[in-house]
Amino acid sequence: MTVRRCAAAIAAATAVLGAAAPAAVADAVPSPAAVPPGLYGTKDPQYDGVFRQSLAFLAQEKAAVTPADQAVGWLAGQQCADGSFMAFRVDTAKACDATKLDTNATSAAVQALVAVGGHTDAVTKGVAWLKSVQQDDGGWPYTPGAGGSDANSTAIVIGALAAAGDKPAAVKSAKGGKSPFDALLTFALPCDDPAGAGAFAFQPDPKTQKLYANADATAAAVTGSLGKGLTATAGTPDTKGTACEKAATPEQGAHNGAAYLARTLAPTGFLKSAMPGATDQPDVGNTADAVVALAAAGLPDQAKKSADWLSKNAGAWAKENGPAAYAQLVLAADATGADPRHFGGADLVQALNATGPAPKAASSSASATEKKDDAKKDDKSDDGISVWWIVGVGLVAGIGVGFLISGRKKNQHL
Repeated sequence: MTVRRCAAAIAAATAVLGAAAPAAVADAVPSPAAVPPGLYGTKDPQYDGVFRQSLAFLAQEKAAVTPADQAVGWLAGQQCADGSFMAFRVDTAKACDATKLDTNATSAAVQALVAVGGHTDAVTKGVAWLKSVQQDDGGWPYTPGAGGSDANSTAIVIGALAAAGDKPAAVKSAKGGKSPFDALLTFALPCDDPAGAGAFAFQPDPKTQKLYANADATAAAVTGSLGKGLTATAGTPDTKGTACEKAATPEQGAHNGAAYLARTLAPTGFLKSAMPGATDQPDVGNTADAVVALAAAGLPDQAKKSADWLSKNAGAWAKENGPAAYAQLVLAADATGADPRHFGGADLVQALNATGPAPKAASSSASATEKKDDAKKDDKSDDGISVWWIVGVGLVAGIGVGFLISGRKKNQHL
């Protein structure tokens, strides 16, 4: 999963798993053989099956690749009767668990089904469900009824609404008449904040209600504030530079957030995360998301610098983390005008295609079947249990499992 998804899902995982998270997660991890046909990747899909499939389709659409019917059918078949999606349904013959309905997975799936085409009814039902669980403040939480709205979930729902042809600003809460943009602005840090001027928080601190800068939430909120989704492309150049002004409008909030990201990325080209007891290390997934946000906000210079860093340093990370990671890099390359088929000497599109069923249309000189076999061999060293231990205890997903899940509490101080 990507780190953008991270921010919302750890909250749900932490609430459900609590102190027993490591054991509960370990017990729930299926063997590679349990991964269903049609799904991209070979690692445990329990927490990111729908998301990684959706992200793969969105990246393939950018590269003019048509996914296999089997793969599209798998995603469409994951939809619940009410139009929502869970992170992953093991048995689609059983009704969905209402406690596991997922606004992030639903929003990603809606965007993906729009991209592949031919699923108007599924898209309509998905959007209707999202509207039905909008909160009074105009935003969305990761799991409806399980906490307040958060910046990441609200932003990705905006992307789904826009992809489906709705005007997000016109989607207002039944009580209070608040829009998603109203909700996003409540997470924006003021310009006089000494540590995070212009950034966005994931949520207010539950005890103090203070906002803490969160790079993951900021990247999501920038694209969301611009009314764009996961596949946001380069926007009109922003001539304001990195100046921060009071965010009275979504556009100003987007500018301030992008300026914060640009300032944060400037010294190294990448965002950082830290494991307890370890030195700071690059956060590849969040850096890729930040590149898309910067490009969308009209700050191409820093976006390109960070994309160049990704082209030189993200290969091993993508190979380890599979389809969602490759997709994040494809989207970052596309947003900055780079060629994802020649990104740091790698063909990201070919590598992504190799993690799932052979596409219906893809220009590739090598055998998709051979590549998929190679990808499965590479993926057998699945570190899923240790990664979900990290998720359970709320550590930073700096090793980059893109849409793994970051936490309502985990990243508030990043």
